[in-house]
Amino acid sequence: MVWQRPDGRQPYQLRPVGFHTGFTRFAPGSVLTKCGDTQVLCTVSVSEGVPKFLAGTGKGWLTSEYRMLPSATQQRQERELLKLSGRTQEIQRLIGRSLRAAIDFGVLGERTLTVDADVLQADAGTRTAAITGGFVALANAISQLLQRGVIERSPLCGQIAAVSVGLLQEEPYLDLNYVEDVAATVDLNVVMNQHLGIIEIQGTGEEGSFSRTQLNQLLDFAEKGIQQLLIAQREAIANWEEVFVGD
Repeated sequence: MVWQRPDGRQPYQLRPVGFHTGFTRFAPGSVLTKCGDTQVLCTVSVSEGVPKFLAGTGKGWLTSEYRMLPSATQQRQERELLKLSGRTQEIQRLIGRSLRAAIDFGVLGERTLTVDADVLQADAGTRTAAITGGFVALANAISQLLQRGVIERSPLCGQIAAVSVGLLQEEPYLDLNYVEDVAATVDLNVVMNQHLGIIEIQGTGEEGSFSRTQLNQLLDFAEKGIQQLLIAQREAIANWEEVFVGD
């Protein structure tokens, strides 16, 4: 029996994706990222100085924080105040690792970029939306640094996007929503760069194992989705040719 997608999409189709840039006033880079019914506010702040282990090296740093608003899900969740859940810590580390692959820290100099990802509404794929939208916010922040003369040239040397894929009734599907995520027997999150080089893969067999052939199918679907996301990112960044220095 073939899985019928609740929204009528084909197995290889993304949910509608949108980037509302300049969404907040004070952050150098900000974007409201929409992937279907998932909405994540991504902002990037810039501060002088770096962690102690980088002091004096001339290199910068990028870190990330991720939170989910209490009303982001159908049932209200308590705010994480004194102690972050293991899930939250794992996701914000993933976002940081992924977006660090986009930056030449020697060019950035001893400055720290902080990417904040706040989930306003969750319908699965919040971590991948945070990475994809976080990159757009990052590019906008760097554009502002260039315009203000804080840096002489752009450190943005990579383009990063992420998407989820999964197995439903033994078949691959792209960009799972919540209903599909819950039902999936295999769930993967894939992060790639502009060359479709793999930055990170997170995956598990929820109810057993999966084959090498199935893994290859999932990665093929992820590549197709990420190619579309890379195009959407570039279209959302007004001065792409100026800010991006990669190949």
